[in-house]
Amino acid sequence: MEKQTCNYNEMIDHTLLKAVATADDVRALCDEAKAHGFISVCVNPAFVPLSAAYLKDSGVKVCTVAGFPLGANTSQTKAFEAKNAVDNGATEVDMVINIGAAKAGDWDLVKDDIEAVYRAVRGCALLKVIIESCLLTDEEKVQVCAICKAVGVDFVKTSTGFSTGGATVEDIRLMRETVGPAMGVKASGGVKTAADAAAMVEAGANRLGTSSGVAIAAGSAGKDGAY
Repeated sequence: MEKQTCNYNEMIDHTLLKAVATADDVRALCDEAKAHGFISVCVNPAFVPLSAAYLKDSGVKVCTVAGFPLGANTSQTKAFEAKNAVDNGATEVDMVINIGAAKAGDWDLVKDDIEAVYRAVRGCALLKVIIESCLLTDEEKVQVCAICKAVGVDFVKTSTGFSTGGATVEDIRLMRETVGPAMGVKASGGVKTAADAAAMVEAGANRLGTSSGVAIAAGSAGKDGAY
């Protein structure tokens, strides 16, 4: 059991994306990530410089978001936001797709949007693509994941945690089946307990986005309303 818990810790993007987060909150997040050996902290872009400086030489990576949470920014804006975050010290970027384009079946726009961000950070940071699975049909999920694989991004990710639902075992399984064994799959939104983490990993996730990382590490439940 201890080995499993350690493995979960090494998959966790310890997340704080709330609008009311303060610099002290982010420092506390970073301290928790260092204490528990989480792979990264995931913070809003404004906190990337603070996090990068605070975590220097700790081994904990700095992850941030682009086009968050709606995915409705222009591709140029997302690309600039991602590159600016990398310049400020981020080594991982989680971007939100153009959800409206996916719902309209405009797959060229979906691909162009992802490629714009990919080109902006390629060679400098991992790119995870948030598909907001709760808003897509299974056919749309498969199409977006196939585009992500074709572009060459590092991960597909289920959710922002700010929409109508989060990660499900079924979605993780479908995403893993679509992208194959080599590409990353991140479960995010609603992963609050060690049992949740185990279910997502069993379904094919190899990264977990959660604000309940400390609770997962302790084998207890996260707080209500946690990411």
